[in-house]
Amino acid sequence: MDAERGRLLRAARRVVIKVGTSTVTGAEGEFYPERVEPIARSIAALMKAGRQVVLVSSGAVGLGRGWLGLHRSRLDDLVTKQACAAVGQSLLMDAYKGLFSKWEIKIAQVLLTEDDFTNWRRYSNLRRTMEKLTGFGVLPIVNENDTVSTAELESVGQGARAAVFSDNDRLAALVMSGLEADALVLLTNVDGLLRAPEGARNGDLTEVIPLVSEITPELKALGAGPSESGRGGMRTKLEAAEIAMNCGATAVIANGSRPDTLERLFAGESIGTAFLPVKRMRGKRRWIAYAAGVRGRVVVDAGAQRAITQGKASLLASGITRVEHSFEPADVVSIVDAEGREIARGIANCDSEAAEKFSRKKGTRRGRAGAPSPVLVTRDNIVLFEKP
Repeated sequence: MDAERGRLLRAARRVVIKVGTSTVTGAEGEFYPERVEPIARSIAALMKAGRQVVLVSSGAVGLGRGWLGLHRSRLDDLVTKQACAAVGQSLLMDAYKGLFSKWEIKIAQVLLTEDDFTNWRRYSNLRRTMEKLTGFGVLPIVNENDTVSTAELESVGQGARAAVFSDNDRLAALVMSGLEADALVLLTNVDGLLRAPEGARNGDLTEVIPLVSEITPELKALGAGPSESGRGGMRTKLEAAEIAMNCGATAVIANGSRPDTLERLFAGESIGTAFLPVKRMRGKRRWIAYAAGVRGRVVVDAGAQRAITQGKASLLASGITRVEHSFEPADVVSIVDAEGREIARGIANCDSEAAEKFSRKKGTRRGRAGAPSPVLVTRDNIVLFEKP
């Protein structure tokens, strides 16, 4: 498996690299050229070698805070964070422009909001624009548009929808998914996903897990909460890596403070924690599974569950036992079993009111005068999350 990791990274032609706040900025919100310049040099070398690279960069809020002379405690206020982002974005791009000009690399700023992913047309347009930029030899530098975006992750079971992203780890994974990139590299301030060495008594996480082929509950338990200066943490990196794996890409969590990390990674060396691809989900199915915002939830009976997961059938409205939260035609809905486990997602053909109306017709799969029950979600628009 280690040989496979090296082969996949050496062969990767389209790459998304994410750098976090702790890599880009110092303790006082200043730009950290000593740490970022080696990364820029490595990216330039990858591009000169014929690879297409997209950089997802945090740091705008931190730079804005430093420029405005605000203490970190002031960032508890959302509007202050947005103001800092507005100031910091120009500072961030100016710093990157100066760095990459040394290697004659042109850059482009791409600021994204949740709607750029939840709307299929905008999602498709984003991909075409990014492909045109990389085709021109330009380095797109991506960040969430924090000045206007206030997306926060919500549970589908608690609210009417689930936000697409609330940190740049997941944003990087969605960019990778949309571009069908070969590799996702998450640079952070640790050497990878850590665990306690065998026999260790104090439980300190100091040993790097070199290779992951499946995201297990035990692995998720190793993920820590957000870092002091950023919104992510190891938990969000694991979530991003899992998206990459399910989209057929190789993901790596590695130390961005080491100057030769990227060169060694793409030369095939075993550094950091690599996550091997498990399947290849393409096009609209990727969008349904990861990028589209979930607008509602439907609970299905055992028969409908079997038909979807084992019979490869569409979801009939008569197989629904309960509709939760309102949704419109063409919205993505979560499909859950009687225990509330999400088994699939799909694009609804009708709104929640119609779905609820037909779900009340129990005891038959056919409506009045023998008419078949309406199809809520057609098979081609369903993505399974449960293994049949």
